[in-house]
Amino acid sequence: FGAAVKSKKQRSLSDVFQEIEPEDLIKFGLIPELVGRMPVVTALAELHEDALVQILTEPKNALVKQYSKLLAMEGAELEIRPAALKAIARKALARKTGARGLRSILEQALIGTMFDLPNATNVEKVVVDESTIDESKPPLLVYREAAKKA
Repeated sequence: FGAAVKSKKQRSLSDVFQEIEPEDLIKFGLIPELVGRMPVVTALAELHEDALVQILTEPKNALVKQYSKLLAMEGAELEIRPAALKAIARKALARKTGARGLRSILEQALIGTMFDLPNATNVEKVVVDESTIDESKPPLLVYREAAKKA
């Protein structure tokens, strides 16, 4: 009758979750007593790449700030390039882990450097770029110039 027909394949999972009813939860296997204690059943929208980048950088206890402090205790500055932040977000989206997966991705990229940094001398900066995330390359280390002895 002239209406646009949507097939089930065109609907995203979050769209389907928006229409969930308590009876659906019971059919899924939750006991009715538990479902009855849930006053509101709601679904959350999926996070997109820009939202994940914001989660990495903007909150008071953002992951980037936490790792910056960790490396600062060893006397090194952490620089994560914008392309690397987007690569971390893309990897979390590909893994379907959302914001929870951000820490493990960043940890995986920095774990070797964090282990070696206390024994390294003159490291001024640790630079994480896109290849560090996508290709599992180690972060770039920028060294201080050695103090010239007079």
